[in-house]
Amino acid sequence: MDFRVMGFDAPLINTLHHIIDTAANEDSADKNSGPTRSYVRDAKAMAATPADVKELPNSYVFTIDMPGLKSGDIQVQVEDDNVLVISGERKREEEKEGAKYVRMERRIGKFMRKFVLPENANTDKISAVCQDGVLTVTVEKLPPPEPKKPKTIEVKIG
Repeated sequence: MDFRVMGFDAPLINTLHHIIDTAANEDSADKNSGPTRSYVRDAKAMAATPADVKELPNSYVFTIDMPGLKSGDIQVQVEDDNVLVISGERKREEEKEGAKYVRMERRIGKFMRKFVLPENANTDKISAVCQDGVLTVTVEKLPPPEPKKPKTIEVKIG
């Protein structure tokens, strides 16, 4: 509503209109700016990397299909003491002279998955094995804490 029509033309009203219009324009600009390129790249890499996670009595096992990758192309890291990060890159094969692709369906590029580890995961005992195009990462569990024994307090006669 424009209060100037009703005879209010004070500088305070003009300032309020300016603040409201500026805030509305900033909100619409933020919605149009969208996510950053790095966010989109990481989101695509995570969506294109399916994984199976199993809990065994003494460990957690993460299984990811990675056909055609060498162990040097795969990185397994722990961030922030409880986030398991599996990443790497599949590069395009070098084209031989005179040969050209008729169809390219195999995925190339970066891949990544992040898993928040449970509190009982032992991040010091993690192993990773890549065999026949399947990466298996095993995270050992910490032993369960021993139950506290009740403390006996001697009752004295006063």
